[in-house]
Amino acid sequence: MSLDPAASPAPTAAVPSSPVRAGLVAPRPIPATLVRHAVALVERVGDGVTVTDTSRGGWFGVAVTGRLRPGAAVEEARAELRTPAIALGVDAALTTGPLAADGVGLLVTDVDSTFITAEVIELIAEHAGTREQVAEVTERAMRGELDFAASLRERVATLAGLDAAVLEEVRAAVTLTPGARELVEAVHAGGGRVGLVSGGFAEIVDPLARSLGIDHVVANRLEVDGGRLTGRTVGPVIDRAAKAAHLRAWARADGVPLERVVAVGDGANDLSMLAAAGLGVAFCAKPIVKTEADAAVGFPRLDAVLGLVGR
Repeated sequence: MSLDPAASPAPTAAVPSSPVRAGLVAPRPIPATLVRHAVALVERVGDGVTVTDTSRGGWFGVAVTGRLRPGAAVEEARAELRTPAIALGVDAALTTGPLAADGVGLLVTDVDSTFITAEVIELIAEHAGTREQVAEVTERAMRGELDFAASLRERVATLAGLDAAVLEEVRAAVTLTPGARELVEAVHAGGGRVGLVSGGFAEIVDPLARSLGIDHVVANRLEVDGGRLTGRTVGPVIDRAAKAAHLRAWARADGVPLERVVAVGDGANDLSMLAAAGLGVAFCAKPIVKTEADAAVGFPRLDAVLGLVGR
């Protein structure tokens, strides 16, 4: 994308050590009017504005950066940026502090329908003949209408008696969301770490994480007896609270302040970890998640998350 010179002033200063960044991303060129609006907002709360084209991989992005002034009304600026961005079909975020200055120290992302394109339990349920039933319960749980742990028990129970060998077929059927691999590579290249936290199953997620060099992973585990699924899980359920707890634990272990943690998810069981992170991003998410998250990406390209932090 080429930026409209009328929309973007020439850089007046190098990127400062403690900037404020307005990141805009979209599946098409970003309207010049919105770029001008973002520049004006950053000028209002900061100094030395620069504009950078962050487009790549099929999405268009712009980062507007300035030096944050003490006492600036950042929350007001966030609201003023997001409203017109949503109206124009552009995803936007305003970041400050360590995340804006130093980039992503830890990225934690949900797996099913976020890092991968499908819900793994539905792929398994296809072999048990219960996919439609399971999908209906999954949808309600992701909208926040059902307790996640109870919904997991209900769905897994439909898998009882299934030959555990089908898990190998399911692993082969899993497809990464476009941009997922690039997102991992970019965070690692910037010195950050990556974690997968899943309400799905370790039998599928663990091999995927190893293949991509992912640093942290946690997921539920299916119980197997005599080579067949029992219809139960073993160990603690990875629910909404567990996801947030693992995010915090990984940040401590990596020596990363929560302000430099970015969390990504699509369902109601991701809300607590999105709230715990310095930037919580709703990815192609349920309405309740898009409403409560700090920012949202509305098109299925996962590495566009980087554009929201100006990277």
